[in-house]
Amino acid sequence: MTAIDPDTLASEARRARLFTRINKADAWFQVLGLAWLTPVLKAAAGDNPRAQMSEIWRLLGVPLLAIGIFVGAWAALAPTVQTSLGAIPGPVQVWQQAISLNADAVREREKAAAFYDRQEIRNAKLIADGKSDKVRSRTYTGKPTYYQQIWTSIKTVFLGFLTGSLIAMPRGIMAGLSPTPNAAINPIIQIFKPVSPLAWLPIVTMVVSAVYATNDGMFSKSFLVSAITVTLCSLWPTLINTSLGVSSIDKDLVSVSKVLKMSTYAKITKLVLPSALPLIFTGLRLSLGVGWMVLIAAEMLALNPGLGKFVWDEFQNGSSQSLAKIMVAVFTIGIIGFLLDRVMFALQSMFTFTENR
Repeated sequence: MTAIDPDTLASEARRARLFTRINKADAWFQVLGLAWLTPVLKAAAGDNPRAQMSEIWRLLGVPLLAIGIFVGAWAALAPTVQTSLGAIPGPVQVWQQAISLNADAVREREKAAAFYDRQEIRNAKLIADGKSDKVRSRTYTGKPTYYQQIWTSIKTVFLGFLTGSLIAMPRGIMAGLSPTPNAAINPIIQIFKPVSPLAWLPIVTMVVSAVYATNDGMFSKSFLVSAITVTLCSLWPTLINTSLGVSSIDKDLVSVSKVLKMSTYAKITKLVLPSALPLIFTGLRLSLGVGWMVLIAAEMLALNPGLGKFVWDEFQNGSSQSLAKIMVAVFTIGIIGFLLDRVMFALQSMFTFTENR
């Protein structure tokens, strides 16, 4: 019998451990949209490089080729389309405006820092001169940077999304557990689910203006109008999927809960929610996507200082760079929408077992 080299055994054991770690990491690569990293790591570890190269081409090469074709077609066709603001900007012009927006944000931050430095020096001098009563602290009132507008939009959509989720999930559970609440809620869903945010916005604006009389509170009126509009348009997918998930749980489990005489709370927390979580998270992902789309239109009309207002201001501005800046915002909106979906999918993967991508 041929003796097995201990070094070979140790090397094979190390490779096995390495592939085990790669396979574990693959689950997170899938969540993050980086599935192409798995065949790259496997090829580097020597696992059938030819087969892994085929996977790399499918997962990375094909998407990059498609993006390259899109960018090339965009660059070739954009100059041929003339608008009231000039030719459609190509990839180079859009990239230049992205750099310009970043430079503007840096300059604005420097102005804000200089303002607070001057204020601090002035207040320190007043205190040293015994004039503490004249010390004043003011907030810098310069124009919001592009990054601040992005952050405003993200805060707005999350407030609207979380509010909508808190409204939708309990009602979805009620509708899924009993046919009577379902019969009561279903007509409301069918009537209000198709309503456009453009229809909700005037109603929300009037209600907020009547109820929220001051603009000096925790939130500005425009922020609340946008967030409430997002809530009204985004809660329906969560409500519908929660109801469907709860009503689809195994009837044997429901029978067991009756035999064990479980309380309603125990039944919901220990039986209903664990079984319905995959569909609930699907609804939450859909709701967040709907909320992000609705937000831009809501911010345009409510003049909430986010990405929607940025697009509207640039459209109204009508300068030669406006169209390129709008396209920067379009790509920003798309990328953030993708990242928000990945965040929700990561949470879904942590709490449920699902193959949805």
